[in-house]
Amino acid sequence: MSRIGKLPVSLPDKVSVELLPGNVLKVKGPLGELSQKIDPDIKVTVEDNEIKFERPTDQPRHRSMHGLYRALVQNMVTGVSTGYQTKQELVGVGYRVSLQGQILTFSLGYSHDIQLMLAPEIKAEVPDVKKGENPVLILKSTDKQLLGAVAAKVRSFRKPEPYKGKGIKFAGEQLRRKAGKTAGAK
Repeated sequence: MSRIGKLPVSLPDKVSVELLPGNVLKVKGPLGELSQKIDPDIKVTVEDNEIKFERPTDQPRHRSMHGLYRALVQNMVTGVSTGYQTKQELVGVGYRVSLQGQILTFSLGYSHDIQLMLAPEIKAEVPDVKKGENPVLILKSTDKQLLGAVAAKVRSFRKPEPYKGKGIKFAGEQLRRKAGKTAGAK
């Protein structure tokens, strides 16, 4: 058995689950509502504030889907109950981010500004920074997959470089640094 797939997903208070026709699981909570279509081979049961997943055989395809759908549903339950957030720092002289509605505008040392339209499910914050600190971008959402994809897209605008560490990095991320050339070495 899959170690992930055989674990039941426990439902916190104020979170309800509905199994719709076509093997679609709908999760409602205080922060919103998410749904996920589950493969028809995977059997889903909802009872006693727990969601359980069973697979029909031990074929590699069924084994991989067993853990996958359990993890996706767990992420949905966590998303609608507590939500997810990522925090990114813009490290570099003159690097800035501003927010107008759902449009993020980045100034990252290129000859032009980069604009990104956010999905309605994502909420962004750009807190004010003190002098000498790096600008920070906070993204929040109930959908973990979408949040990760948007955070990766933002990071791809200017990945951190290994010499000075300039670029967009996740808060707390450890960058691998290189020494660079030493001037005047004989």
